Amino acid sequence: MTGHPRIAVLVPCYNEAAAIATVVADFRAALPGASIHVYDNNSTDGTAAIAEAAGAIVRREARQGKGNVVRRMFADIDADIYVLVDGDDTYSAASAPVLVAELRSGPFDMVNGARAADSAQAWRPGHAFGNRLMTALVRFIFGAGTRDMLSGYKVFSRRFVKSFPASSAGFEIETELVVHALETRMPLSERDTPYRERPEGSVSKLHTFRDGWRILRLIGMLVKNERPLAFFSAVALVLAVLSVGLGTPVVLEYLRTGLVPRLPTAVLALGVMLSALLAFACGVILDAVSQARREHRRLRYLELPPPP
Repeated sequence: MTGHPRIAVLVPCYNEAAAIATVVADFRAALPGASIHVYDNNSTDGTAAIAEAAGAIVRREARQGKGNVVRRMFADIDADIYVLVDGDDTYSAASAPVLVAELRSGPFDMVNGARAADSAQAWRPGHAFGNRLMTALVRFIFGAGTRDMLSGYKVFSRRFVKSFPASSAGFEIETELVVHALETRMPLSERDTPYRERPEGSVSKLHTFRDGWRILRLIGMLVKNERPLAFFSAVALVLAVLSVGLGTPVVLEYLRTGLVPRLPTAVLALGVMLSALLAFACGVILDAVSQARREHRRLRYLELPPPP
């Protein structure tokens, strides 16, 4: 590879005063030519002032949530390679050159930093289990792409960032990033990176059940939007089975006696079957729309050059 790509380190932050100065210093040392951008998300502990004093370019995003911050970062910052990392000092800055080199070697459009915990305290059991469950679900639905979907350490090409239609507001943004790469059929890779405990005074903002539910809800929405034929076919199948269950006794009684004494049940069974047919028809139509949307995203992606 030739040339010197412009590298931007993107650090979303909320109340990380205990860690942010170390994060900025470590990434400046690991990537000397990179610009370090810290986006403060309504911190109340002086995170922004500490980051600015450490030499970072500091901006603020008033809408709460990591997804809102990432959307703003991707819109504001112009670079060739983007390193996205949480500001809690749990990820190793020393891995950044390795991840960037991996991106350029492919070239790939996304390299995921899969967490290799260096102690039992680095990951809470509920978070680890939820991560494995969500990652397995996305791999099953959208295809293999990563072993650690919810890692907060990722490196992107410019064409990934500028073709990413971010819609998530919170921590579910990690899922949306991975699914975007899979659905656009981008080349992606993954490298292990050390993952350590938070420094004293830093508290996790991730809520196991609340954020887990948000991620599950997002996966359901992505299935509906990206796999509408499969989604609505499943709905149609459930409705068709219900209709057959309701209507079979009515049909058998009619064949035996020539009468339909349970007319409301017969009407209900017919209505449910019509709903099943309508759901299947919606799936067919929306599948064509989804295919056109994927082609549009792919063309937008192809307009931009690969990493230098």
